[in-house]
Amino acid sequence: MQRRPQRVLAASAAALTAVTLAACASSDRDSDSGSGGEGGEAQSGGTLVFGAAGDPAMLDPAFGSDGETFRVARQIYEGLLGNEIGGTEPVPELAEDWEVSEDGLEYTFALREGVKFHDGTDFNAEAVCFNFDRWYNFEGLAQSPSASYYYQAVFGGFASTPDAPSIYESCEATDENTAVIRLTQVTSKFPAALALPAFSIQSPEALQQYDADNLSGSEDALSYSEYALEHPTGTGPFKFESWDRGNGEVTIVRNEDYWGDQALLDEIIFRTIPDGNTRRQELQAGSIDGYDFVAPADYQSLQDDGFQVLVRDPFNILYLGINGGNVPGTQANPALKDVRVRQAIAHAIDRETIVNSLLPEGAEAAVEFMPPTVDGWAEDVTTYDYDPDRARQLLQEAGAEGTTLRFYYPTEVSRPYLPDPAALFQVINQNLIDAGFTVEPTALPWNPDYLNAVQAGQADIHLLGWTGDYNDAYNFIGTFFAEQANNQASAEFGAFSAPEIFAALAEADQEPDASRRTELYQEANRLIMDYLPGVPISHSPPALVVAENVQGLEPSPLTAEVFSTVSVSD
Repeated sequence: MQRRPQRVLAASAAALTAVTLAACASSDRDSDSGSGGEGGEAQSGGTLVFGAAGDPAMLDPAFGSDGETFRVARQIYEGLLGNEIGGTEPVPELAEDWEVSEDGLEYTFALREGVKFHDGTDFNAEAVCFNFDRWYNFEGLAQSPSASYYYQAVFGGFASTPDAPSIYESCEATDENTAVIRLTQVTSKFPAALALPAFSIQSPEALQQYDADNLSGSEDALSYSEYALEHPTGTGPFKFESWDRGNGEVTIVRNEDYWGDQALLDEIIFRTIPDGNTRRQELQAGSIDGYDFVAPADYQSLQDDGFQVLVRDPFNILYLGINGGNVPGTQANPALKDVRVRQAIAHAIDRETIVNSLLPEGAEAAVEFMPPTVDGWAEDVTTYDYDPDRARQLLQEAGAEGTTLRFYYPTEVSRPYLPDPAALFQVINQNLIDAGFTVEPTALPWNPDYLNAVQAGQADIHLLGWTGDYNDAYNFIGTFFAEQANNQASAEFGAFSAPEIFAALAEADQEPDASRRTELYQEANRLIMDYLPGVPISHSPPALVVAENVQGLEPSPLTAEVFSTVSVSD
């Protein structure tokens, strides 16, 4: 992931704290954990206070890569495409429809008419092209992965980086309501990636008036423009009202001139409450109306108290990263370069115990680095069942009995795929010891200590995960294992050279035929699980919770909830 920003390491996070990043099937929750649509009539008006796990980084989604930034941005902005409510499939949003040329390089978007930005200016094809050309022409700090991660992940380089070319060629406004976007090569990421908040269409006038591209500071400590902090301007059902950064509160209000069905709420306040236990206590005290990242141990007690636990369909991956790179000059533990040692780690882990004892109902053991609902998942990958005896045998064959593993795990965090890091560490730690490894544990606060340490290659093994941004295999395995993501010493899985994997992922991404593309991604999954750069552990259904009188919130597998359908009854 080049030098991946923390969202990518957070997988995702949300986003960083992640990223996150966007919406497959409707939730299978039962009536006790429903959206609140039954048993109460929706009412218009009122305020919803939602407990967020962290502050947004800023409110210009083109520079966003974390879940809390995107949680707010999704309410203010819209893209050409969105995601189906409660699912992962792309659907029209500001574009009413689109067509693709036979060669897969030209996309023609028919745009909605009569749409206005929050500043009163017109949304049209020229505004669409302004935004695409803005991203393509980023300069300076705006080109750093920590600023424009998602643009680079989808489109590659910029106009001024010929050594790192972009797959974006041009955007043409053929008339007021038609935008034609041309690519230089086919990619499986397009157009589904356009549902990401990072590709929201923003007001050209506001972007220019408030100097949106004027970033300062450094790549590791960016300072954002007046636009990103005080004047975010989209077309969405809510408008920005204020951001009290000292107290961690963002307020958005209903857009009375919205082109579609108006939001029911008068306003939403996103209140930052980093600690999960504190969020639960604030909900129980009535100080907030809902929060995300519910601890699985709290599901039943919250339901017993009358709260609605909204369980998302699993669309994530928890894994044990292994710093076992084979590129000369990297700092990987030499023993981990031997695939037999990596296989021993995989056989040592008791996934079924983890799924059954530490994760919420509906979690399942993972056999590869993406969920089975994504096209390209392969049934016949090499698997590594829990077998401590086999692990010890492999270590003996490799001459690596007693290998010491620096095992890093995070504290002060709960992620959708990792609700209790300390408890998970305890299980895997004992698994590894039972299989003949020696473990040196290190616990660090999630942000920035843990993420920076993992990125710097200090850990031999570490716990991380990823929530999918959109329904495409490359968004999982390409993000982790494409050549561009893993050719650096600081890469999360260690810098490794695996030409077969790199070639398979590149070929799949550029394959225009969907059936053939699925076959190529299946082959890539087989190669990855033979090479074993890490150990996939589980797919987990994370949950958010709302009060009994909150109606209409549909949980998204992508943690991409929209709040325009939400109401609060008396």
